[in-house]
Amino acid sequence: MTVEEARALFPVLERLAYLNAGSVGPLALPVVEAMRAAEELCLLEGRGSMSTFERTLEERGRTRAAVAAFVGVEPELVSLTASTTDGCNIVLAGLDLGPEDEVVTTDSEHFGLLGPLHASGARVVVAAPDAEAILAAVTPRTRLIAVSHVLWTTGALLPIAELRSRSGVPVLVDGAQSVGAVSASVRGVEFYTVSAQKWLCGPDGTGALVVADPERLRVARPSYLAQASYEPDGSFVPRPGAARFDPNWLALPLLAGLLEALELRPEWAYQRAAELSALFRERLAPLVEVLPGDGTLVAFRPRDGEDAGAVVRRLAEEGVIIRELPGRNLLRASVGWWTNEDDLERLVAALERR
Repeated sequence: MTVEEARALFPVLERLAYLNAGSVGPLALPVVEAMRAAEELCLLEGRGSMSTFERTLEERGRTRAAVAAFVGVEPELVSLTASTTDGCNIVLAGLDLGPEDEVVTTDSEHFGLLGPLHASGARVVVAAPDAEAILAAVTPRTRLIAVSHVLWTTGALLPIAELRSRSGVPVLVDGAQSVGAVSASVRGVEFYTVSAQKWLCGPDGTGALVVADPERLRVARPSYLAQASYEPDGSFVPRPGAARFDPNWLALPLLAGLLEALELRPEWAYQRAAELSALFRERLAPLVEVLPGDGTLVAFRPRDGEDAGAVVRRLAEEGVIIRELPGRNLLRASVGWWTNEDDLERLVAALERR
């Protein structure tokens, strides 16, 4: 697949410089077609018919295996979720943390992780997003390190395997801005969450949780999918592997769309995204203050104190889609394997016009 062929998969790119996959990735035409076909099946055969039910179970298994293959783990270590927030809530509830326990995180995390941390009941210790600062915050009471692999604010990468090996403490990773964006291993940590609607360009409401040892995490929020069998009093035998943590019944169109999204990615996706991200930072540097970063998120400050929200709205009118980081007066451009130099030049030209 050439770059031109790849871009042709995404109709939105014919009109817009779409630079917001860090929020929601662009939808490819084959993904939408797969979802339409699955919806048609549900329409004609009934969502509750045996044939549709069996087809959905089959697609569920295929999707679990496809996600596992993509992140490089065994299917039995993957739970299918609706979001990274789902995964964070599953882990933090299952760890049974209390006020005597500490969890170390950073001051640059998304609420999708911070909210579950606060609700866990543990004492949340906030450190700078730096390996040494995070490790310095670890004490004998620390039960968990919970951080992003790629910070949603700057695109900076944190060395999660190093944090695990040097601290000896289990690690929960928010992988919303890493999986599908950068070539990064999910191994070496206990828990790794996946947001499939972002860099994987899957349907809304799709994601995953990788659990290195499912037997050691309690099923604290059981859904019907958690049990292999159960008794009238509610006691149950968990399903094998991480499938016991599945919180949602994903509709057949969502499964079909995610499978298609995983299959259409080109082999050169990571390399191209990394090269273009570096080019974006270099090209924007003379115009705005670009924050240091390593991933495919390029964060920068508005020019001369211009309001970030106003810039986002103005650029949208010119067909350039970026996002504001609320409360930080920062702008963020997401650079994917589908992005090209024309998108960059449209962004530059729009920033130069005031």
